[in-house]
Amino acid sequence: KDQRRVLPCAAQLNGEYGVNGLYVGVPVVIGAGGVEKVVEIELNSDEKTAFDKSVASVQGLCDAVNL
Repeated sequence: KDQRRVLPCAAQLNGEYGVNGLYVGVPVVIGAGGVEKVVEIELNSDEKTAFDKSVASVQGLCDAVNL
């Protein structure tokens, strides 16, 4: 059954949250065919800082392995 639930998932971002081309843990709508939509939630200042730090870590790992 296609429940189209909102769940946390590492999904490729294409402009969402100001990020392009990285897989980052965000809330998404998952249906029978996989990720259907990235759900952008408003982040407060502390959350945005933590999110940006996480994105920088992911980018650093990708850079380290030449992705």
